[in-house]
Amino acid sequence: MSEDFALLEAWRSGDGPAGERLFDGHYEAVGRFFRNKSGDAFEDLVQQTFLACVESRDKFEQRSSFRTYLFGVAHNVLRTHYRKKRVHNDRFEAQEHSVHDLSPRASTMLVKRAEEEITLQALRRLPLEDQVILELYFWEDLRAVDIGAALDMPEGTVRTKIRRARIKLETFVKELSADDAEMTRTLTGLSDWVEGIRGQLARK
Repeated sequence: MSEDFALLEAWRSGDGPAGERLFDGHYEAVGRFFRNKSGDAFEDLVQQTFLACVESRDKFEQRSSFRTYLFGVAHNVLRTHYRKKRVHNDRFEAQEHSVHDLSPRASTMLVKRAEEEITLQALRRLPLEDQVILELYFWEDLRAVDIGAALDMPEGTVRTKIRRARIKLETFVKELSADDAEMTRTLTGLSDWVEGIRGQLARK
C-alpha cells in the first residue's frame, strides 16, 4: 500500500491530520490542473476533488499511482463543472469547445514574458480535452499510459491526441503572435514557455 493510499484510508476513517498531509502533498499539482481552466472557481474545484477522493472509496483499486487516480478524479470534477456551462446556447463539449469559448477575456494569471502570455492563451484556445492532455503531459510529466488511465482512454489514442494537440497549439501561437519574430521566439522555445507558466501556477 502506498503512503498516499494509506493517508487516504486514514482520512476516510476520520483522521483529519492524514487528510491535511494528503492535501498539502498534492495541492500544488491539483491547483495547477484547474488554474488555467476554471478561473476564479479553481479553489472550489480543488476542494471538490479531494472530497470526491474520500467519497469514492471503492473506485481506487491501486492499479495506477494515487497521483494518476487523483488527476482522474479532478478531470471528472472539471467535466461536471463544464456540463453546467453553455456556449452560444449549446451544451459545452470538451472535444469541441475551449475555455476561451466560455471566457474570452485574458486569464487573470500574471506571466513574466510576452511569449508565456501567448502560450497561456494558446492553451486556453485548445478544446478542453486537448488542453487537459497537453498540460498533464508537459506540466505533470505523465506518460501516455498514465494519462490514459486518468482519462479512461487507450494509450495509443492519448499518443495521437498529444501529437495533434501540439500542432493545434502551434497554430494558435502563430495566430496570437504580433509579428514573425515573436512567433519564432515563442515556437522555438515553446517547451520553455510552458514550463515557465507551470512555475507560476497553484500558489497557495
